[in-house]
Amino acid sequence: MKKTCKILFLTLFGFLPNLFFSQNITVSARIDSLSIWIGDQTRLTFEISQPEGLQVVAPPFYDNIVSGLEIVETAKPDTVKQDGYLLVKQSYTLTSIDDTLYYIPPYPFTAGNDTFWSNSLSLIVIQPFEIDTASNMITDIKPVYNVPFNWKKFIFTLALAVLIFSVLALLVIFVIYKLTKKKRPEEPVKYDLTISPYDFAMGRLEEIKNSKIWQQNRSKEYHTELTEVIREYIDRNYKIPCLEMTSEEIFENTNFLYKENKPAYNALKQILNLADLVKFAKWNPLPHEHEQSLTNAFFFVKETTTIENGDKEISVN
Repeated sequence: MKKTCKILFLTLFGFLPNLFFSQNITVSARIDSLSIWIGDQTRLTFEISQPEGLQVVAPPFYDNIVSGLEIVETAKPDTVKQDGYLLVKQSYTLTSIDDTLYYIPPYPFTAGNDTFWSNSLSLIVIQPFEIDTASNMITDIKPVYNVPFNWKKFIFTLALAVLIFSVLALLVIFVIYKLTKKKRPEEPVKYDLTISPYDFAMGRLEEIKNSKIWQQNRSKEYHTELTEVIREYIDRNYKIPCLEMTSEEIFENTNFLYKENKPAYNALKQILNLADLVKFAKWNPLPHEHEQSLTNAFFFVKETTTIENGDKEISVN
């Protein structure tokens, strides 16, 4: 008798948790849209509210929820804890290619020996276009369409490709030439050493003065000859190879004159700066500017050279 009572007690005790939990489990189903067009998608979600520690088994879904209502994607379950309960959400993305009304029946969810049913739903799939089936006739498959060859487009494309290739090839050759070209050493300019730098410069300046080039509307030629004389004089007198230098480079290399003989340095700057304006900016100087350049050229040579004892020995200041 005692043994029988013990068995009944254990059996009743084992069923009590399930009986208690079964009263606290709810299952609901909802769908995002009540109607969709053919090929569109909607989402079906099952929500299970259950106590913690209890396993609720959902029905297995594979390719579809009901026939014709296909499952596109199955989301991972989303679980949220709320006051000792779990709210589990399981979602499915659905679609259909048939225009019909789908009935989604209640589905069973089990916990132990208890079964809980979701609510039923419906979904309308709509065909948005009218199809005239009477006018649709089965026809033969069309033959493969042969596109005519476009010779003009082919020749144009070929010519453009050749042109681009030629330009790139010339560019590559030019770059290689520049990178590999060895700069030839500059050969020293040979001067007539029997004539001193002073005599050379003063003689050439007298020739320019007497030729009156600028009065013949040959301003560029006038200032070119004038600067060539000054450049060659500086080259010989100071051993500064300025024949191929720019005016700025000459100023940098003769900057010592700024301290030793500032008037001569300023005269040199006036000559070269005006010549640059005439040669590169097509400047048309006034008559007094032409005369000033020639006067400054004589002044620069005289100020930077000393002739002693009449034998034209030259010493640099």
